[in-house]
Amino acid sequence: MNCNRCGACCIAPSISSAIPGMPGGKPAGVRCIHLTADRTCGIYDQRPLVCREFTPTPELCGASRDEALANLARLEVLTR
Repeated sequence: MNCNRCGACCIAPSISSAIPGMPGGKPAGVRCIHLTADRTCGIYDQRPLVCREFTPTPELCGASRDEALANLARLEVLTR
């Protein structure tokens, strides 16, 4: 599956590793400061390993941005 650039993976999950400009990582539900207006990563080549290893799938991303946000938020809760 190709990424549909919805930005859900840059908002819904928490990221515990340091991100440039976010040394403590990112809480779940908070937009990454590097998510651009066109929903791309502003630090693509410097993003943390967890971001580089994320693979969009139909099960995770669904058919819409709203579905992706809901699916990823649900996984965040289940994996706390």
